[in-house]
Amino acid sequence: MEVKLIGYTPQAIRTIYAAARTCYSSRTTEEILSSLPSEAKMKRLIKKVISQGHTSILEHVTFSFSISGLSRSCSHQLVRHRIASYSQQSQRHVKSKGDYVVPSPIKRRAKTHAVFKKAIDDVYASYRKLIEMGISKEDARYILPNAQTTNLVMSMDLRELIHAASLRLCSKSQWEIRFLFQKVRKEVAEKEKFISTLLIPKCKHLGYCPEEHSCGLTPQR
Repeated sequence: MEVKLIGYTPQAIRTIYAAARTCYSSRTTEEILSSLPSEAKMKRLIKKVISQGHTSILEHVTFSFSISGLSRSCSHQLVRHRIASYSQQSQRHVKSKGDYVVPSPIKRRAKTHAVFKKAIDDVYASYRKLIEMGISKEDARYILPNAQTTNLVMSMDLRELIHAASLRLCSKSQWEIRFLFQKVRKEVAEKEKFISTLLIPKCKHLGYCPEEHSCGLTPQR
């Protein structure tokens, strides 16, 4: 899987700070921007406002990622985060190359890997045969597996990105989407280190584990 940050709101800290100050100041946003404090002071205010639950200020900053090599199974989970924009490779118009993801628990055992590989090979052989027989790609795709890889572009505002990361970085989430958001966090960190510190499991935001069974990282409520 490859994840690359391909676009984001420039001067993100400045933008979030100005939005926060606008809510509590008699000055206009332009006046606030004309006399900004140090970056350290802006970050302190942002963290304070977020801790009070006033997270609409985060919606003014957006990040866009190119994502390739993740499974269709993973992409189905990803698009459940609905406050986002996705442009995904079409199975109707793009013929499958036969690339797929093998879950580690299956891959590490020779017998389970053999069963998995045979099933996948049979599916792709049938897919190619249907196309050779004149069936369109959009109809032949019905037999393609969830394991097939896909490519997409994802854009999220920071509020939704923090929310999605809080769920998907949890040890209870499935390995592939957790790995995806680890890569997302790493990409953000290279451009906006402060913002990447907000991309943490939900227990770190809450101070306790809300799951039925804790992994032990934080105590249960």
